[in-house]
Amino acid sequence: MISVILAGGRGTRLWPESRRQFPKQLCKFFDDKTMLDHTIDRLLNAGSSHVIIITSDDLTSCIKQIVDNRPDHDIIEILSEPEGKNTAPAVGLVLAKYAEQKPEDVVGIFPADHHVLDNNAFRTAVSQAAQAAKRGYLATIGIAPDRPETGFGYIEKTKWEIGEMNNVYPVHSFYEKPELKTAESYLNSGRHMWNAGIYIGQFNTFLEEFAAYLPEVYQYITSGYTSYLDAYSKLPNISLDYGIAEKSRRMAVVPSDFGWSDLGSWEALAKLHPADSMQNIVIGDVVVKDSKHCIVKQNNKTVVLCGVDNLLVVETDQTIFIADRNKAQEIKDIVEFLTREQRDDLL
Repeated sequence: MISVILAGGRGTRLWPESRRQFPKQLCKFFDDKTMLDHTIDRLLNAGSSHVIIITSDDLTSCIKQIVDNRPDHDIIEILSEPEGKNTAPAVGLVLAKYAEQKPEDVVGIFPADHHVLDNNAFRTAVSQAAQAAKRGYLATIGIAPDRPETGFGYIEKTKWEIGEMNNVYPVHSFYEKPELKTAESYLNSGRHMWNAGIYIGQFNTFLEEFAAYLPEVYQYITSGYTSYLDAYSKLPNISLDYGIAEKSRRMAVVPSDFGWSDLGSWEALAKLHPADSMQNIVIGDVVVKDSKHCIVKQNNKTVVLCGVDNLLVVETDQTIFIADRNKAQEIKDIVEFLTREQRDDLL
């Protein structure tokens, strides 16, 4: 399998650790390794023979430095988008380069900034999806929900497995982020899963679906890689989910539970780290006295807490951010405020 990693995102809800020139896929939240490194390791463990990283021009040099320091750099390729155009044009970039050479090869599309606890279960799910791909399906992996989450899209599977394929189901429908009552019904249905944005299919299957549902992108894919790059400004800004997956009649889903998190916020990150006896979650060199329910991420200078409660503290090489933990979901508003104030040095 060829694995494509989409690594052009910004991750503003993890500001100030995640910034324009240093987004969350380049940050180190676990084991002193970047999210991108973890993703590459996970995909190689799942059997990938070639990894392609798609990113933006302004992040290419940082990503190249990460790749060059890896012992397996010779099987990792970096492709750069001339401008951000969402996930469907990014996937088209790979199709334009390789689809004609490798029509029956299986290619998987994966985000760069997700966290997985159980790599063996992940490998099993990818293998099942790849088997479905070899039968002409465009397969996705659905995550078993453990709460009525309103911030994720959902996939509904049908009742019956596909033929003799174990744990592979036709997709009944995709759903946008629901209201709480609807999310609660999804949690209890046993048929709904979180959409992790993973898609696996043969190159020719992807091509056929682009031809059917995104012909305005397909025409440039078939013109070749160089022509596709030259035409990038003409491509629509559209996701693979909306442009193809939600319309396709060839979608299959593999239900799985491998400890998945999209690390979309500081609260999501906190859930993946152990808390101390006072329910503080600390990452890095942090000293805590008489404090409780705090999240602290340290980078350079030791952080000392004394007599505080329910704070979010993030220390980076250029910024110290302190907020009420209950306000952590408003970080995007802070980023927008800094943008209006033209504080590009902090973004």
